[in-house]
Amino acid sequence: MTETAARLHELNLYRRYFDLVAAGEKTIEVRVKYPRLADLHAGDVIRFRIKGTEETVDAAVKRVTEYPNFEALLDSEGPSSVNPTASREQQLANIRNIYPPEKEALGALAIEIELVE
Repeated sequence: MTETAARLHELNLYRRYFDLVAAGEKTIEVRVKYPRLADLHAGDVIRFRIKGTEETVDAAVKRVTEYPNFEALLDSEGPSSVNPTASREQQLANIRNIYPPEKEALGALAIEIELVE
């Protein structure tokens, strides 16, 4: 078994989600299973950035779990971990507004995060 070194990944976030991550209230980040995220593992660090700004927040990856779609992800992870300010139905609509059906068909990732102090 080989050990992999922790990597730094940079991902953009909308302000409303960035603020929840920065406050430690959002503990699950939702992403489509893009090939560029295939090497994301527990122990890595994600630097979240508000696009077009220098504002960042770092979070350690605790776990990455794959789901077939966003509904299965929300049902398993719990909507309050993804966004404690919105209902499950609101979150599903918001996520699908960001990611169209052809993107969701790639699979969904639940990335459990913890702020890096």
